[in-house]
Amino acid sequence: MRPGRRGNWPLAVVASAGLFLAGCAEFEDSAAPTSWQPAPQLTPEAGPQPDLPEAGTPGVPSAPPTSRTPVPPPDGCTDFDKAVIATCLDTVSAVAALPTDGSTVNVYAGERRSGTVFRVGANADQEEVARLDVEATGDGGLTGLALSPGYGEDGLVFAYITTDTDNRVVRFAEGEPAKPVLTGIPKGATGNRGALLADGRGSLLVATGNAGDSRAAADPKSLAGKVLRITPTGQPAQDNPDPDSPVLASGLHAPGGLCKTSDGSRLWVTDQAPDRDALYRIEAGEQLSVPAWTWPEKPGVTGCTDWTDVLAVATSEAANIQNLPLTEDGSVGGKPQVTMDGENGTSYGKLGALDPVTPDVAVAGTVNKDGGKPISSDDRVVLIVRQPASGSGRD
Repeated sequence: MRPGRRGNWPLAVVASAGLFLAGCAEFEDSAAPTSWQPAPQLTPEAGPQPDLPEAGTPGVPSAPPTSRTPVPPPDGCTDFDKAVIATCLDTVSAVAALPTDGSTVNVYAGERRSGTVFRVGANADQEEVARLDVEATGDGGLTGLALSPGYGEDGLVFAYITTDTDNRVVRFAEGEPAKPVLTGIPKGATGNRGALLADGRGSLLVATGNAGDSRAAADPKSLAGKVLRITPTGQPAQDNPDPDSPVLASGLHAPGGLCKTSDGSRLWVTDQAPDRDALYRIEAGEQLSVPAWTWPEKPGVTGCTDWTDVLAVATSEAANIQNLPLTEDGSVGGKPQVTMDGENGTSYGKLGALDPVTPDVAVAGTVNKDGGKPISSDDRVVLIVRQPASGSGRD
C-alpha cells in the first residue's frame, strides 16, 4: 500500500471478484484465427450515480476561477483540492472508473512506467491491486485500462501493455496474476501506446500504435495502427467487417484514447501523427483518413469523453482540456473551448488519461513526472466536470 492523500468525501470500497474467463488469442502480426472457446457475452451492470459536487462548487476544477475559494498548495502528498482523489503516483497514463454505489467514486489508476495498478478513491488509502510486467522505453508501458464488458459479474480488468517482445492486451482480477488476451501486436522504438474501451455490446475496442512504421497501419494483415474489436477472450468480434479479423478500422499513428456515447452508438479515437493531432469518428471497415478535427499545433491529445453535446479531449503537451461542441448528428460544430489551463479553470498540468464517471463528471490522470513540472502531490487522479457546449473557444 502506498501512502497518499485522503479526501473529504465518504468512500465505500468496491471489491472485485477473482474469477477468470478461459482462453486467449495470439496474433503474430496477422489476423489469422486460432483455436479458442468463446466466453459468455456478459452485459455490464449499471450502478447508481454518485452524488458529486456540481460545477461552481469550490474545488471542482472546471468551475470559473472567479467563483472558486482559494485552495492552499499541497503539503507533500496531501492535496487540499477536493477534486483530487489520489496523489503521489507516477505517470498515470491509464484510468478506469469503477461502478459506483451511489455516493462514492472509485477508480483504477495505472502507472505507465512501473506497470502498477492502484484502486483509489476519496477518503481512502491507495491500494495496489496489480503489478504488470512492462517495458516502458519510448512511449510504451502500461497505457490503457478498461473494465471487462461483464465487470459486474467477472471482476476483470483489461490492460494494454508493452513487453520486451510485443505490445499486448492482458486481463487481471484484483490480487491475481495477469493473463494474456491478445499478443503479437508489433512493437517499435516509437508508436507503442495503445488504448482500450468496452464498446457497450459485450466486446472490447483496442487502439494500437503503428510501431513507428506508417505502412503497417494500412496493412490489413498487421495489428499495428488499427482499431481492433475483440471478445473478452481475444478473438475477433463476430460482427466485425471481416469475421475472421479483429480489425475494425485502420490508419492510426500513436493513439491517445478511445471514447463513446453512453449507448455506444458513436465511437471516437484520438491520434498523434507526425504533422498534427487528430480526432476521428470510428466507422466499421473504414480507413481513419478524414478527421473530425485536427490540431496542427500538436497539443498531445490523450483520453476523451463524449458528453453528447460536447466531446472533451485531454492533452499532455498543452496540459488542458479541449471541449469540442457537437451537433445533433455528432459532427464537430466549432472550435474547442479550452479549459483546465490555468486561465479557464485550475490546471493540473499534463493529462494522460480520461474516463467518464457519470454523465457530468470524468476522471483524469496526470503525467507530470514524465517531462512536466511536478508538484509535491503529483502525479494525481482528479475529477473534472463537463462543460456545456458554447460554440467556438478562444484561439
